[in-house]
Amino acid sequence: QVQVVESGGGLVQAGGSLRLSCAASGSIFSIYAQGWYHQAPGKQREWVATITRGGSPNCADSVKGRFTIFRDNAKNTVYLQMNSLKPEDTGVYFCDARVVQGGSEYRYWGPGTQVTVSS
Repeated sequence: QVQVVESGGGLVQAGGSLRLSCAASGSIFSIYAQGWYHQAPGKQREWVATITRGGSPNCADSVKGRFTIFRDNAKNTVYLQMNSLKPEDTGVYFCDARVVQGGSEYRYWGPGTQVTVSS
């Protein structure tokens, strides 16, 4: 079992920055990747960025140049640095942890953290 908890959301003006954190606990040795997802009000959850256990990042084209995903293995934490925020970045941001156990992939989700960008 893996648990993940997001933090760092809040209210920010357009053009501002926020850093989200995703702390993992439990069987963290089994995590091979973690990702961030954005769910805008009334819309489906969308992928934002992923980082592998080895630290290889990948971001959606819509956030490249503005968002950066990185990790601190010593703290078992993955971060999403969000710069040049836009009102359309408003929503709940979720983090997941992906593990493979017994040949099957499992994904563990956090409860999310709210980000509100005012214009």
